Amino acid sequence: MDSASVELPRPPAHGKYDFHTNRPRQRKGAYIKCFCIALIVIILIALCINAIVLFVAFKKAHVPNFQVKNVQVSKFSVANVLTDQQKVLSTDLDFFFESDNKNPLVGVDFGNMVMDTSWDGVQAHLGETHVQNFVQKSKGVSKLKVSTKNEVELKKNVKPEDMKLKLSLSGDLKFFSGPFKTKLYPFMISCNDISSVSVNAACTSKMYNNGKKPEAPLKPKSPTPPQTPKVMPNDASPTAEGPTAEGPAAEEPADEPPSSPPAKSFPPVKLTVQDKYVIMDNGFLQATIAKPGGFVTGIKYNGVDNILDTVNPEDDRGYWDVVWAPPGTKGTKGNFQRIIGTDFRVILEKEEQLELSFKISYDPATGGKKVAPMEIDQRYVMLRGVSGIYAYGIFERAAWPAFGMPNARLAFKLQRQQFKYMVIADNRQREMPAPEDRMKNRAEELIYPEAVILKNPTDPQFKGEVDDKYQYSMESQDIRVHGWISKDPPTGFWQITPSYEFRSGGPNKQFLTSHVGPSTLAMFVSAHYSGEDLIPRFAEGEPWNHIYGPMFMYMNNVTTGQDLPLLWDDAKERMLSEVKQWPYSFPTSEDFPKANERVNVTGRFFVHDRYLSKEKGPARNAFIGLGPPGEAGSWQRDSKTYQFWTRTDQHGNFTISFVRVGSYNLHGWVDGFIGDFKHNVPINITVGQNVDVGEVVFEPPRDGPTLWEIGVPDRLAREFFIPDPNPKYVNKLYVNHPDRFRQYGLWERYAELYPKDDLVYDVNASDYSKDWFYAQVTRPLGGRYNGTTWSVKFNLDDVALDATYKLRLAIASATNSDLQIRFNKPKPSPPIFTTGKIGNDNSIARHGIHGLYWLYNVDVKGSELNKGSNTLFLTQSKGVSPFQGIMYDYLRLEGPPTSPK
Repeated sequence: MDSASVELPRPPAHGKYDFHTNRPRQRKGAYIKCFCIALIVIILIALCINAIVLFVAFKKAHVPNFQVKNVQVSKFSVANVLTDQQKVLSTDLDFFFESDNKNPLVGVDFGNMVMDTSWDGVQAHLGETHVQNFVQKSKGVSKLKVSTKNEVELKKNVKPEDMKLKLSLSGDLKFFSGPFKTKLYPFMISCNDISSVSVNAACTSKMYNNGKKPEAPLKPKSPTPPQTPKVMPNDASPTAEGPTAEGPAAEEPADEPPSSPPAKSFPPVKLTVQDKYVIMDNGFLQATIAKPGGFVTGIKYNGVDNILDTVNPEDDRGYWDVVWAPPGTKGTKGNFQRIIGTDFRVILEKEEQLELSFKISYDPATGGKKVAPMEIDQRYVMLRGVSGIYAYGIFERAAWPAFGMPNARLAFKLQRQQFKYMVIADNRQREMPAPEDRMKNRAEELIYPEAVILKNPTDPQFKGEVDDKYQYSMESQDIRVHGWISKDPPTGFWQITPSYEFRSGGPNKQFLTSHVGPSTLAMFVSAHYSGEDLIPRFAEGEPWNHIYGPMFMYMNNVTTGQDLPLLWDDAKERMLSEVKQWPYSFPTSEDFPKANERVNVTGRFFVHDRYLSKEKGPARNAFIGLGPPGEAGSWQRDSKTYQFWTRTDQHGNFTISFVRVGSYNLHGWVDGFIGDFKHNVPINITVGQNVDVGEVVFEPPRDGPTLWEIGVPDRLAREFFIPDPNPKYVNKLYVNHPDRFRQYGLWERYAELYPKDDLVYDVNASDYSKDWFYAQVTRPLGGRYNGTTWSVKFNLDDVALDATYKLRLAIASATNSDLQIRFNKPKPSPPIFTTGKIGNDNSIARHGIHGLYWLYNVDVKGSELNKGSNTLFLTQSKGVSPFQGIMYDYLRLEGPPTSPK
């Protein structure tokens, strides 16, 4: 038979055919197989349910494995307070916590704390605390370092080396438990033998999971014999935030002290000097700096070889620069000079600290037009166990040529493909465009080059938005921390300003912060929002010495899965820590006085307007500060010296802390009142002599009772009408935002609201928040710009023709303006008062709501006024630019002097 004709048996309809036996499969095997599969499925379901139940129970009951590895003493000193009989023991304690990574540590709240001295039983309260840094370890351990500052008033004279402390405290540890979630676990700690000799204290710790805080801390146990500390090997590989852990922490019984940790918790700071570069390394980061130029070419951090912008040349990543001009230069322009050092020196090299100098010297014989006639010493400092780098500059000049300096700053430019999210405040943060989005092929330049409309951005979400660096300016008092966040890897780069004593212009001077680049700036001197008035000018042979900084460039990171907002929260915590440490103790320059070389100035500030109150009252939340000798308000135009400011409490009390030696005037102002306060007694500061000025009283300008007023005297124009932006010129960040005045092009809206006639305001019927435009700007007409005249209508029931009335004009900003005052007689009649040409702060163009403050007190003869209806004409006569104009702070007409009620 032909094999091709062989017919194979057909499989039966009820089953599958077995080609190995040429027989149909039996039903019995199929049933057994189905039964086995079903049984396996049931078992798996049961196991899953059991696992879920166990997981939920574990999450409810699990208490993280927690230890206090050690307590280190970084400061242990005795100081006299007021008298020789009263002494205070000061200690800075560092607590090192460890936990498993099932619930990573993210913070700690200290509650009750008792610190006992072993010789007289004196107890101390808990001082300042802050989380210095935290990190999740790769081997299942989470570490947290917390620093405290404490003081104990001593009853006996004891040498510091003989002192030992016992410490008890309770509080809550914070553990990360998911996005936006943390859990609190109460704990108690007891430590013994804290001293200036032994930096490690034997501690016991206990965690509670009942949700209740212990009522009181554990009492310190008896001292335990000292144990030999482990020493970290020199080749230990630190992570981005600390040394590598050797594994999960073993759980210790609560009544037994844990084994001693390494004596040094972080690797020492190392310096590598090469031919053209130096490298500073503390295990957290590596900073590479050009030698001897002093520009930062790279920062290695969090697994990234260089977080600075490698697209830019090496001298355009982290650098100092100035703009300077020879005498006679008009405006705020000048010669741009990037500071490139010519002399490199190692100032200090220890395991705890590195300080490097990159100095550019001035030679009168060769200075010429390329180099400003001054010496600039760029200093960089790296500390052990600190995730960042400090920078400060020493500016100095001798008998050299005259010049002016419109600008001085420190700039860092970050990886453009990595850092795309910018944060300058809780309510001012956003994704930012890329620098290439501002190029001509992708953007349209607006009326000045800093402002562009994004037409074809690389990320479509930014299409149609305006980008302008001036939209991210801030007042000096508020510029404490700002920077950028990278999502991959999750990293933060922050510029922290612990004090603004060294900046020009006082607390409310506005400066640039961060902007598209991604760039982050530390501005020290700037003509922005002030103009020529704030340019420091030096005469021929005038000596000068000034330190800018130190500033702190702080870096932090979180692991994948943690929320990026933690980076900003941690940066704010770190900023508070740096502020508390001011003035820093580590700068080696003799030009930077330490805390014990500075003094405090205290007093109580009152305000008395006799037409509002018979008695003086406390100046609440008022600005009070020390500036160079000068007239009232002269501080806002000071750009050569140091200023020290604070705010009063609800009772008018104030303490101006850590003031440098020198001669000062006490200045101030109070929101709700016009004018500037200046104490009539000069204040001379000498080392070791705190100053109490007692009660000082500000009597703001006032001649008679208020007839009418417009606005709020607070040196701002933000209470007036601020229009919505033209839909073509929107920055989405400022839509429905308190700082809506930061939108571009608002000056153009005036002509749209008042196309023919200028603004008319009726003091009896109008509302300044709706009817008073925030700026009196020019009007475009026929390709030119014309000045404008605003009218204020008011009624007087009676007029004393032989008396003198007073018009108070408080101006928040002025740019190339001339304000003319007329009553009841419009142009061309001569004005009764004119300011003359004033101001060059350009705050209208740069989206500021104020610039420099001006106050004019105008005498108005009764013969200028009418019984019944009157009109005040406010004419800003200059008209060349759309940015010319005035922002008013407050207007008030006072009647003739009377006996105040």
